[in-house]
Amino acid sequence: MIASLLPEGMSLAHYAGMAAMVLVGACLQGIGGVGFAMFSAPIAALFYPELAPGPLLALGGPLALMSALREFDQVDWGAAGVALVGRVVGTLGAAVCLLLLPAELLTVMFALFILAGVVLSLSGRRIDASRGNMVGAGIASGLMGTITSAGAPPFALVMQYLPPPRLRATLGCVFFAGAAFSLVMLASIGRFGRHEMWLSAWLLPLMIAGFAISGPLNRRVSRAAVRGLLLALSAFGAIALLLREAIAF
Repeated sequence: MIASLLPEGMSLAHYAGMAAMVLVGACLQGIGGVGFAMFSAPIAALFYPELAPGPLLALGGPLALMSALREFDQVDWGAAGVALVGRVVGTLGAAVCLLLLPAELLTVMFALFILAGVVLSLSGRRIDASRGNMVGAGIASGLMGTITSAGAPPFALVMQYLPPPRLRATLGCVFFAGAAFSLVMLASIGRFGRHEMWLSAWLLPLMIAGFAISGPLNRRVSRAAVRGLLLALSAFGAIALLLREAIAF
């Protein structure tokens, strides 16, 4: 019964794998504030390429909004506005790349962007959250987020010294609006249509469930441990993609 309702050509086992990935990714983001795309994007690129980047963005946007609503009174609207200016510019650049570059090069870019995100997250550099740096982070996030769906690391680096509630709430608003614009651009170049929307709708309940599960776990799971797990999985996934492309070449 369920299999007959799935998108054409998709098996129940394939859907179950995607659903498990989304559930875990949403739970990790609910605990750590970011991480859904960093966890899901490399796995999707390896095993579920139909999810990256459109459906992951369609799921990550509402997830970011739910994170923001938890601490909505902490949103720094000035920082969010400046960040979105850069995000729009980066998204436009990403759309041009997706239109003009061959699939093989895009896959390599995808993996390199994920690795760059890991390096940025581990760098420990102190960068002030000035207007210029926020715009630069927005441009990088727009490029990374639209091509890979993982646009958090540039903002996380620039805003890492803000109070955690303000960081989570502000990033949630930025990612929600940024994901919406990225989806508009993907739709305009034929990379997000009815099939991708159907996939997103089928996976939306799992995203909501994962976020709900994160609430009770927040007090029991170390955010540092979640961050380490996310970075390790992201790095391994990106390296696996590069190795796959090297073997194919």
